[in-house]
Amino acid sequence: MPTPPLAALRQWLEQRHAAVMAAEGRALACLDRGDLPGHADGMHEKARLLAALREESAPLLAALPPDMDAAERERLRHRLHCFSASAHNALRLDSLFYMSALLYPEDHKPGQPDDLQAFIATLTD
Repeated sequence: MPTPPLAALRQWLEQRHAAVMAAEGRALACLDRGDLPGHADGMHEKARLLAALREESAPLLAALPPDMDAAERERLRHRLHCFSASAHNALRLDSLFYMSALLYPEDHKPGQPDDLQAFIATLTD
């Protein structure tokens, strides 16, 4: 039985989130070791993965049911665009600080979901 389109989008985003967090984890491990080039590489990878969200999610968004609420479809598209746009800006500025802050609101506390996790949690069938 094929995966429903919204569930497929959710699964893909969960996999992408895991890849983003892995890149960030590698970057932070490098920073802990004093490996500044490795830290920069990891943060750039994190930002590139997020920057690609809009383009790479397009086929999944296109596969959503035609009878899906138009406002909900636009909400999904807009949020993915925002994640991508922020990451593109971080890469354009080549700001490691900006890259490290991607996905985290100003008042984020360890253990709380990041913005992408919170978005993924809204994707229910």
